[in-house]
Amino acid sequence: MKKQSNSIIIENRHLRLTLGENGMAQSLISLATGEECLDKNELVPMFSVTEERPYNNEIKLAHPNKRMTFGATHVECEGDILTISFELVRFKASVRVVERDDYITFELVDFPMDDAAFGDLWMDRPPVASFRLVQLPIRKRAKFGNWLNVVSDDTVAIGVLGTSPYESIDAHEQKGAMVLTADAVREVKLKGTTAALMVCESKKLLDCIETLEVDFDLPRGVEGRRSPCINRSLYWTMHINPTNVDQNIEYAKKCGLQYMLIYYPAIFKEKGGEAWIGNYEYQDCYEGGVEGLRKMLDKIKAAGITPGFHVLHTHIGVKSKYVTPVCDHRLRLKEHFTLSRPLSTDDTTIYVEENPQNAPMWEKCRILRFGGELVTYESFSTEYPYCFTGVERGAYKTNIVEHPMGQIGGVMDFCEFTAGSFYLDQNSSIQDEIAEKLAECYNAGFEFLYFDGSEGVNPPFDFHVSNAQYRVIKKLNNPPLFCEGAAKTHFGWHYISGGNAFDVFPAPIFKEKIVEYPFEEAPRMAQDFTRLNFGWWLYYNEMMPDMYEYGNALSYSWDCPATIRLSDLNAVAANPRNKDNFEVMRRWEEARVKKFITLEQKMALRNTAQEHILLINEEGEYELTPYDCIKGAGGDGAPMSAYIFTRRNKNYVVLWHTKGEGKLSLPLPTSALTYEEELGGNQLPLDELDGKTVLTVNDRHYLSTTLDKDTIIAAFKNARLMEE
Repeated sequence: MKKQSNSIIIENRHLRLTLGENGMAQSLISLATGEECLDKNELVPMFSVTEERPYNNEIKLAHPNKRMTFGATHVECEGDILTISFELVRFKASVRVVERDDYITFELVDFPMDDAAFGDLWMDRPPVASFRLVQLPIRKRAKFGNWLNVVSDDTVAIGVLGTSPYESIDAHEQKGAMVLTADAVREVKLKGTTAALMVCESKKLLDCIETLEVDFDLPRGVEGRRSPCINRSLYWTMHINPTNVDQNIEYAKKCGLQYMLIYYPAIFKEKGGEAWIGNYEYQDCYEGGVEGLRKMLDKIKAAGITPGFHVLHTHIGVKSKYVTPVCDHRLRLKEHFTLSRPLSTDDTTIYVEENPQNAPMWEKCRILRFGGELVTYESFSTEYPYCFTGVERGAYKTNIVEHPMGQIGGVMDFCEFTAGSFYLDQNSSIQDEIAEKLAECYNAGFEFLYFDGSEGVNPPFDFHVSNAQYRVIKKLNNPPLFCEGAAKTHFGWHYISGGNAFDVFPAPIFKEKIVEYPFEEAPRMAQDFTRLNFGWWLYYNEMMPDMYEYGNALSYSWDCPATIRLSDLNAVAANPRNKDNFEVMRRWEEARVKKFITLEQKMALRNTAQEHILLINEEGEYELTPYDCIKGAGGDGAPMSAYIFTRRNKNYVVLWHTKGEGKLSLPLPTSALTYEEELGGNQLPLDELDGKTVLTVNDRHYLSTTLDKDTIIAAFKNARLMEE
């Protein structure tokens, strides 16, 4: 860093940042291309400080008392320290600048003050709500990854990144610019927060981020994204234990899946959904507890399958030991109330100082905590004296005790999805305590993680979502190969290398929702140099091969995996097309491993209106082709599906029964048809009756002919399916 005329030059081998002494960034040059990266029409102060209200007496008198931001007006450079002055306020900020080869960091060191900083106010530190470490108006380019916080195109990438969970990283549009920002926030951390600026060729961005991860000892997000396992699909189960592990392994292998995600209730005693979560007591079938789990995981690995752990790390069950008989004070309250009168053991009305107007009224969420006692209420008053009425004491079998006037309690923070668990208070030690319990289980042999329920934390969410996950990761003996999560924030990019998965879509709307949600998100995730999981595809009885073809085709088009979710092994047999469904998954997964599909084919797969099938042809090789549904095949409402496609100068129909087996009377000449189990495989019998062809419809089979498409489609619509 050096002074040059009225400017300060900050540079490394990739970039040159020119900072004016007035606090404005004047230029940001990519040294590789010579491009100006700033939008000079939208210049803003690079640094600023925000107060909840003005504190200096004269400023307080002269301006409305509201949240105010004061931009930098002057910057001085000495060594590696920038000293920054601001408009109106009298204190300054010192920022350390470190120029490294692949990035430049800006660290808030302190707020140096003299005796005049606050005048007559009795304050020894500035009333800073937040400090803006970096603010740069970047010229818009083709891509913006709002998770990683990087603007890029095919040539240059510009990013402002955090170096820990503590920085608040964000961006906003401002006319022709994307303004990248990094803040230090008082309620999280001020001094010591450090943001990194990167400008480099786009093809080198991950290399630069990897250097940052090594230098700051961060989780290795780049390494995870470059691993061949990152695009592997998963087999999900919550019904696995030492007694049925072999059956799960069998199903996973039939699907060609080498990664198995195991939900925590498969291991620990649970009741009523999430009611006991937090106890983490091993089921009796795991002899020796964690040792029994270790043996089961070893067996899974011996079968060539990598196990992963699906956790709800921010949840405590409503019937767990953390709730009954004394509710743990470290469970989060989302609204706080102060007792305005003492509360005896017989009282059924609770008087409070604050207006309870925002207290929940949905039945399962009307829970208050005072001390270690939980209580329910029927209603409340929003007129003074404020009170909760219809109170029942000792909810969830907590001890009923007296509570003094002035005691602070409040509304329990319920999981909004199930109301079966409470959220942890992230500003306490309980997350680390839970992390240790989860780590003991993970360290038995798991190798990747899914952080479910990650949204269940305190605000500010951009800090606590990733920090809660990170608190678990730091307890593990070995870093996960990759992680996925139900919520993500900026810092999580370094370990949530698999992005998110989507919850279950029922069969009737499966294709529609695949397009609406994961397919919509995929291109945005690509701008963050990552992928997502196209969903937990619950194995409903109605799930059919065309659905798995469609979901896999769209996920493959964006280099994303998916997850097949076998929630109940006993229910699997109820799906009549198990063999075909599993085979579809196996083919697509092998195609992923072998990188069979070309870039041109991926582009074609992104046409959501055109369905595709991955065939194994007569030579035993994969072959990708578009195919189209013959609607109304076998008669309206007939329990069968038929799709038509063309290859090798023939038309083909792939067909199957959706409920079991039946006979199809098809108005086409038998002599013109060939019916095969697989392409080039065993031929199946065709009978002729009254001038029509009769064939058995059950598993997925292939009918081929040289007849034209229109004739075939019309015949299938006029065909009739007869049940056996």
